[in-house]
Amino acid sequence: MSGLPWLRVAGRHILTQAGEPVLLRGVGVGGWLNMENFITGFPSTESLQRAAMKQAMGEPAYDAFFRQFTESFFAAADARFLASLGFNCVRLPVNYRLLAGDSVLPDTGPMRPRESGLALLDQAVGICAANGLYTILDLHALPGGQNAHWHSDNPTHRAGFWEQRLFQDQVVALWEGIAQHFRDTPAVAGYNPVNEPADPGGALLGPFYARLAGAIRRADPRHILFLDGNRYGTDFSAIGEVLPNTVYAAHDYALPGIAAGSSYPGTTRGEWFDRDVVEQTFLSRTEFMRQTGTPVWIGEFGPVYTGDPVQDDMRYALLRDQLAIYREHGASWSLWTYKDLGLQGLVTVAPGSPYGQQIAGVLAKKRRLATDSWGGDDRQIRHILEPIEQFVADEFPDFNPYPWGARRWIARILREIVLGEPLVEEFGRCFAGLSPAEAAGLAESFAFESCDRNERLATLVTDFLGAGPGD
Repeated sequence: MSGLPWLRVAGRHILTQAGEPVLLRGVGVGGWLNMENFITGFPSTESLQRAAMKQAMGEPAYDAFFRQFTESFFAAADARFLASLGFNCVRLPVNYRLLAGDSVLPDTGPMRPRESGLALLDQAVGICAANGLYTILDLHALPGGQNAHWHSDNPTHRAGFWEQRLFQDQVVALWEGIAQHFRDTPAVAGYNPVNEPADPGGALLGPFYARLAGAIRRADPRHILFLDGNRYGTDFSAIGEVLPNTVYAAHDYALPGIAAGSSYPGTTRGEWFDRDVVEQTFLSRTEFMRQTGTPVWIGEFGPVYTGDPVQDDMRYALLRDQLAIYREHGASWSLWTYKDLGLQGLVTVAPGSPYGQQIAGVLAKKRRLATDSWGGDDRQIRHILEPIEQFVADEFPDFNPYPWGARRWIARILREIVLGEPLVEEFGRCFAGLSPAEAAGLAESFAFESCDRNERLATLVTDFLGAGPGD
């Protein structure tokens, strides 16, 4: 498929088969094969969005939209652009439904990957490899939800994956099939089998990783495993024994880059943040790797941008500090995310595009109601949230739900579910009455040639894609 050499782990380093060290510097292509609300504009979750769109559009127009969306969102022009900036890797998030459909019932048998889903992965890997980019296959949404948030296509506030052995069995079988399919493909740097797990008790993750790794290794003994820490890639206390040829993946979102009304350097939510604090957080999140002598890979990080010049200046300064810290410590990394509607992407869908105009009303309502957790600003609905937060605090002073406490738990239920689910029906109605050709035309808005580029972000990141340790 390409001339990219096999990669392997040796101590603290990722090496080629010739023994040359490699730092993986990449970007996640979120929103394509695992859709997320802030990336493409829908409220709530991918599955609810798809259902609402199909009901409003009818199947012919729905199929035409998603055929074109899949073709347009990430293609050869996108890979060429990333390679031109100096990236050498793409982390590819995937929803299990792409590979297995919706059914995880016992009478369906083991969850084997469908040929149609594997063909899309082959296409993505091939496009990247042709441009000198490795691919890390990332199962971003697991049946039942490995965490309780939108990005695992979970419509609830519970991580049901850890509550049902059936879900775990099906994911093991799914990865056996994926590994068998890609076992002879060096352009795949490795497998990231569980994105941001959130095992509340911490007792299940380590044994599940051991079981999953054994199944993958039997099908494919050669590829690297990239294993996220618990609590969304920040806690490695539940990992257990270190596995061979494995990279442990931390996610390193800095609070001033994602919290509304933040300041950098300065105070965010009552805490002081400057470069030293950001570095100490990185060192804390990656302490497990240094203790075990394994490579450091930051699987996700990156600020969200608000459109406020003062706020965004601070966030670009934060990103520059993070990238400098990673370079100084010899860490590989994958920025989040490549393409979206303007919140984080290197490439953005233009607000005046046909798609942007079609959903403009819902986007405005989403912002007002803060139905997106990522990038949402709840200041316009604080008069609703604050009395409930205070009531829960008064009635249940010891209530501290995993993983982020009562305030975030309330926000998940009220903003993303109570407000987000009714709004997803409005989103679907944006597409009512479209012909298949009109629907496909909207999806073309996601093509590289139709999008804008965040030149400031691209220039900043390019400064850290040149020569350094491991090059």
